[in-house]
Amino acid sequence: MLNVLGVTAPIYLLIAAGFITVRMGWMAGSDMRILGRFVAQFCVPALLFRAVTRQPLDQVLHGDFLFVYAAGSLLTVALVLAVALRLRRASLSLAAVQALGAAGSNSVFIGYPLALQLIGPSAGIALALTTLVENMLIIPLLLALAASGSGERRAGPVLRATALGLLRNPMILAIVAGALVSAFGIGLHPVLDRTVAMAAAAAPPTALFVIGGTLVGLQLTGMRADIALVAGGKLLIHPLCIALFVWLLPPADPLLRAAAVLFAAMPMLSIYPVLAQRFGHERFSAAALLAATVASFVTISLAIALIPAGWIAYR
Repeated sequence: MLNVLGVTAPIYLLIAAGFITVRMGWMAGSDMRILGRFVAQFCVPALLFRAVTRQPLDQVLHGDFLFVYAAGSLLTVALVLAVALRLRRASLSLAAVQALGAAGSNSVFIGYPLALQLIGPSAGIALALTTLVENMLIIPLLLALAASGSGERRAGPVLRATALGLLRNPMILAIVAGALVSAFGIGLHPVLDRTVAMAAAAAPPTALFVIGGTLVGLQLTGMRADIALVAGGKLLIHPLCIALFVWLLPPADPLLRAAAVLFAAMPMLSIYPVLAQRFGHERFSAAALLAATVASFVTISLAIALIPAGWIAYR
């Protein structure tokens, strides 16, 4: 257990540093949004690009990982939607937002820094594959469903708008560019490679610091059952669904088996309240984000302890 805490403690200490910095007024909450954009728009694309280019393309596109992660995420969506619609009698819009919180992981800001400590360079490949599943399947599907349920507009236009947004998404563009470089065997000049490496190295600590800063001011008030559904769905149901498919159809690389479960065990993506805002559920989403992030210290430690030792490079 001490070994597990040795992995998770630095993650949460950096989150705590961000929280304290904003709470004490040393930096403003608006500064976290700027830092967050810096990480998401610059550092993470550099990280993804470098991870994809440093291996042959056939060692990057792991179809077995993509299938397992997509299937487990869709099963999570189905289960949370069923509970929200049938047991909680939620509207389709709210149910879709809840399913998004349960199936959309914070793979960039928390998942990658943690996985990097456990499985090494394979974490970058897992992040790229997870990003594809989340941005090209889970997020568009549930945003379209939420829009349809809210009466905002039909799902078709939302899917088309989301698809167009993907064409401008720096993370997707970085993965595509990296795949092309890898496919054609283009070698980066050492100066350019070091520049990309420096940008990529800034992503993990800055991302964790941003997460802590954004938690300042969030409150766990009201809708406790709905918050429990989303937080429990994210921290328990999602990793269990992924683990089920890993058990049934295990990816060939043991490190990617661990990565699939680890990324699924993360709290929801940090822009969750932003995505929910257009449907009027931002207050609930922010509370669920806070609950899941705090509780994840325990659940992530438990997930790491239960993952077979043979799947982890650094136990």
